[in-house]
Amino acid sequence: MQTHRLVVTEDLNQYGFLFGGKLLSWVDEASFIAASLEFPDARFVTVGMDKVEFRHSVKNGSILAICCERVRLGKTSVSYEVKVYRGKVPDGEIVFSTRVSFVNIDTAGQNVAIEKDHVS
Repeated sequence: MQTHRLVVTEDLNQYGFLFGGKLLSWVDEASFIAASLEFPDARFVTVGMDKVEFRHSVKNGSILAICCERVRLGKTSVSYEVKVYRGKVPDGEIVFSTRVSFVNIDTAGQNVAIEKDHVS
């Protein structure tokens, strides 16, 4: 799945570059959407992000492409490789990458199996 974000003034830190926490929020949201579209009956919560590496600073007005690809499917969890590009994919510069993992929970917050009949 791929989505885009426009970096605006409200997204910047005190030095005029994209605030890292804002980018992490966008990555979490995009990967959650990818997981939820693949498994519409699941109730996912984020359990972790692997190595968080900001490779390049991002300026105001930049257009970012956030690309999410499923890389692991377990009994109760799923993980997505996320790459963030400045500009068009695949020609744009990778500014950030990580792996985001989710677990499927029931209404009591306990882990439950992911129904795999919806796997695309």
